[in-house]
Amino acid sequence: MATLKETKVRINSVKGTLKITSAMKLVASAKLISAEKSVRALLPYRDTLSSMLRDLQSAAPAAMSSGGGDAAKAHAEPSTPYSGSAGAFDAAATGAVAIIAVASNSSLCGGFNANAVKAALECAKAQSGDVTVFSIGKKMADTMRRCGYPSPKDLNQMSSKPKYEDASVLASEFMSDCARGRFSRVYLIYNHFVTTSRQEVLTEIFLGPDVSTASLPPRGAEQGDYAPRNVNAASYNWPSEYIIEPSPSEAIDRLLPLTLKVRLFAALLDSNAAEHAARLVAMQTATDNGEELLHEITLEYNKARQQKITSEILDLASSGM
Repeated sequence: MATLKETKVRINSVKGTLKITSAMKLVASAKLISAEKSVRALLPYRDTLSSMLRDLQSAAPAAMSSGGGDAAKAHAEPSTPYSGSAGAFDAAATGAVAIIAVASNSSLCGGFNANAVKAALECAKAQSGDVTVFSIGKKMADTMRRCGYPSPKDLNQMSSKPKYEDASVLASEFMSDCARGRFSRVYLIYNHFVTTSRQEVLTEIFLGPDVSTASLPPRGAEQGDYAPRNVNAASYNWPSEYIIEPSPSEAIDRLLPLTLKVRLFAALLDSNAAEHAARLVAMQTATDNGEELLHEITLEYNKARQQKITSEILDLASSGM
C-alpha cells in the first residue's frame, strides 16, 4: 500500500496534468471556432464554382448530338487528366499515382492522425503502378517515410497554417505534372469535419481522366494562362442562367484550374478544423478521466490519513492506560 507521501505526490501530479489538458482544451476550442468560420466562409464559394463547372461540363456533351461541328465534337470528348470527381480509389488505375495525404504536425488529438495514415497506406498499397505520397503534416510525413513512401517536398507548414497561395501553387504543380504525363491520377486524403465529436477520413480523386470535358492547357503555360479556342457557343446546350464569353471552352479551361485550387485549399481548412475538433474532444476526455482519477486518489488519501490518525489515537490511549 502506498504511503501518504507517495499518494500526495500522485495527487499533485494529476492536478498538474489536469491544468495542462484543461488549457489545451481551451486553446483547441478557440482555434476550432476560428477554423470553422474559415471553412464555412469558403464552402459557398467552392460549392458555387463546382456547381458552375458541373453544369458546364454536363451540358458540353450535348454538342455531340446537336451537330455542332468538328470543333465542338472534339471539345465534348474527354481529353484531359483533370477531374473534379470524388470517390473511392480505383486499384485498376494504371500509370504513376500521386497521393496528397493530410494529417497533423502534433499529436494529442485522438485517432485523427492514425485514421488518415491508415487510409493513405491502404490507398498506396492498392495501386498497381508507382506511388508518390506528398505528405502534409509531420505525423503523416514521419509515418509514411518509415513505411517506404518519403515525401518529395516538405509541406508540413500547410497543415498548421493553410494558405490559399500555397494550395494554389501545389495544385498548379499537380496539374502541370498530369499534363506532362508524370502522374495519371492524384488522390486527396484528409479528415473531414462533420461535427465537433465526429470526423471522417475522405479519399477523393483530385485529378484523373474520369469525367472532365475541358482540354489541356498548353504545355509550359503560366498559372491561369490558357490559350482561347474558337468554338461556336450556339452549338452547346448551356444552362440558361449563364452568359458565356468569349467561348464556352475557354470558360471551362479557366474555371477548372480555379476550382481545383479552391478545392485543395478547402480540404486543408477542413482538415485543420477537424484536427482542432479531435484535439478538443481528446482533451475533454483526458480532463474527465483525470478528474475521476483525482477523486479516487483523494478518497484513497483521506482514508489512509484517517486510518493513520485513528492508529495514533489508539496508540496514545494505550500508552496512557
